[in-house]
Amino acid sequence: MAAEKMSIAKALNESLRKALETDPKVLIMGEDVGKLGGVFRITDGLQKDFGEGRVIDTPLAESGIVGTAIGLALRGYRPVVEIQFDGFVFPAYDQIVTQLAKMHARALGKIKMPVVIRIPYGGGIGAVEHHSESPEALFAHVAGLKVVSPSNASDAYWMMQQAVQSDDPIIFFEPKRRYWDKGELDTESIPGPLHKAAVAREGSDLTLVAYGPMVKVCLEAAAAAQEEGKSVEVLDLRSMSPIDFDAVQTSVEKTGRLVVVHEAPVFYGSGAEIAARITERCFYHLEAPVLRVGGYHAPYPPARLEDEYLPGLDRVLDAVDRSLAY
Repeated sequence: MAAEKMSIAKALNESLRKALETDPKVLIMGEDVGKLGGVFRITDGLQKDFGEGRVIDTPLAESGIVGTAIGLALRGYRPVVEIQFDGFVFPAYDQIVTQLAKMHARALGKIKMPVVIRIPYGGGIGAVEHHSESPEALFAHVAGLKVVSPSNASDAYWMMQQAVQSDDPIIFFEPKRRYWDKGELDTESIPGPLHKAAVAREGSDLTLVAYGPMVKVCLEAAAAAQEEGKSVEVLDLRSMSPIDFDAVQTSVEKTGRLVVVHEAPVFYGSGAEIAARITERCFYHLEAPVLRVGGYHAPYPPARLEDEYLPGLDRVLDAVDRSLAY
């Protein structure tokens, strides 16, 4: 099959459809995922084609949704849970971190937890409170969970396939403001491992590391920097736990400079871990300190102010200039 142009939303829908077709033990659960097809229509048409027993509209009870998924996993199913918006995940946080993340270790490896928790995350859509959070660092900090986020249609399709097939619990963050971005997808060309980073743009003067919604911003920044004669490499991290530090190290050893970009607040963000590790690994290769660009350490603002809160092209380019000035 030749590659076709597809949005991230459509790629996720196709991937979930493929998972349901391939394995009868795969179930989809969440608020409005069935008849409505999800608020972003990611599960559109799946209940009609696979029935209410496999695509299940749940009550508005995130803790109950995740708790039920844990029970189903114990019985051999592979539940894919949707949390409708990022800020709604916290009623289920206890189930995720005290039960889901620890079950494998508690059972000395005898019990698998093949649960995928889909979370549309991030801002940029003009939403109300609790609909624009970026809580990925809270989950990446928890041992026993794997945390990933695609930035393009091909990764959305294949990473979802790999997540559903995994025996580990995976938090799958979907960049909601990129749902309608289109890209090439070949459903027969299997990419690399789920947790391996990918070079989105080659460069030699500085490395930008990002994931999810900020990869597009970094690619735009690299293109703008190129017009000024600066060669910027963009590395799409794809996974926040585990992190492909080897790929980051390889890039930084080539460029000598690193700027980490994420939408979540900089304070205690995943960029801090990357900065610390790469400073240890690449101390003698670095030409400048590792810099971080992200959101502010403040509650996400009302929609009309979110453009001031979200890291955009200017803030990324400012960090690039500061790094190159050393």
